[in-house]
Amino acid sequence: MRGPRSLQGRLGLWLGLALTLLWLASASVTALIARGEIEEVFDAALQETAQRILPLAVVDILNREEAGVSQRLSAIRDHDEYFTYIVRDDQGRILLQSHGADPAGFPAWDGVGFRQTATHRFYNDEAVRGTIRISVAEPLDHRAGVSREIQVGLGLPLLIVLPVTLVVTLLAVRASLAPLRLFRDRLSARGARDMSPVTSADLPSEIAPLADTMNGLLSRLDAAFEAERSFAANAAHELRTPLAGAIAQAQRLQSESRDADAKARAVEIEATLKRLTRLAERLLQLARAEGGRLRRDVAADLRPVARLIVEDLARMADHGRIVLTLPPNAVMSDLDPDSFAILMRNLIENALRYGSADHPVEVSLTQDGMLSVANEGPVIPAEDLARLPVLNGRGRTERAAVWVLPSSNPSPSGQGAGSKSCRPDPWGPPVSRRGFA
Repeated sequence: MRGPRSLQGRLGLWLGLALTLLWLASASVTALIARGEIEEVFDAALQETAQRILPLAVVDILNREEAGVSQRLSAIRDHDEYFTYIVRDDQGRILLQSHGADPAGFPAWDGVGFRQTATHRFYNDEAVRGTIRISVAEPLDHRAGVSREIQVGLGLPLLIVLPVTLVVTLLAVRASLAPLRLFRDRLSARGARDMSPVTSADLPSEIAPLADTMNGLLSRLDAAFEAERSFAANAAHELRTPLAGAIAQAQRLQSESRDADAKARAVEIEATLKRLTRLAERLLQLARAEGGRLRRDVAADLRPVARLIVEDLARMADHGRIVLTLPPNAVMSDLDPDSFAILMRNLIENALRYGSADHPVEVSLTQDGMLSVANEGPVIPAEDLARLPVLNGRGRTERAAVWVLPSSNPSPSGQGAGSKSCRPDPWGPPVSRRGFA
């Protein structure tokens, strides 16, 4: 049988078992000590009874007119007689006995002192030079009954004390672990990019070193991520200037060259350099997106960002190729505007690049925060769709696969499969910031 996995359950279980065993051991030891004391008290009472009765019996026997006559005392009223006695002479004849005494249960005289049989405890004493002898008996059941009553008196409170003790123990353990649960809640409430240290001032001294170690690990991870983002941003920024110069030189070569083959090569060089420029821009966007926070503390209207992105891309596309639909009222969201802009730009660029040139790209942002980018295009085969989220060797997803949701059914607007949608509002699922084409 395995114990509980939680620290609170383990502490409660072991403390409860320890307290239970401690209580039981204490009650048992107390019962044994009480039983020994009871034995001493009853032996003293047995001896005192014999010594009280013997003088009276001597006077009664010596004042009789006829010697050797047996006499049984009658009971004045009915009662429980725990002590019985018989008085005998040196020849073993019974001279006096209590009304409840059974002479057959008394052993033969064997001297002064305590004796014990299987059923009774005896005390023997004598007077008048051993000619008058008394034996007082007490049933062992009487002593056993008193011992049981004491044990029950010690054990019954345990039925109440132990459950109360267990409950108090669990509550005390739970209260003691409250700072640890608070630390866990603080940690679980963190976003994926929040590497700031978690407050651990209220943790117990046994747990605080673990929290400090984890905060140190978070700091090292944050420094490593920051170095990676800084490298990507610096590399992309440094590439833009030489790429722009190379593009200018390629364009100049086109304008100055009279050789058709040289002009064609210059055009290819320019196209390649522009692809490299776009790649550098993607790297810069990636570094900016990963360096920021996906969620902000305040909400902002997403419509101006969507309008700005669409106007910027519309200047590079055919006239009327992008159709934007925005709600009349503000679409408030705590999503970071830069992240939203990068996401929207990549969705629209993918739709323009891979969608049909004869159909427009419809971009809509609904009042409840649903961003939808729809274009006409062929349906992605199932075997290709399964490979889209797989990371390549550089650790980036292929062609914004996280956002591509192909469907074989045409949309109500008459468009085909290449529909992409994202919910950037606080109530939607988290938005991936990778997947740049």
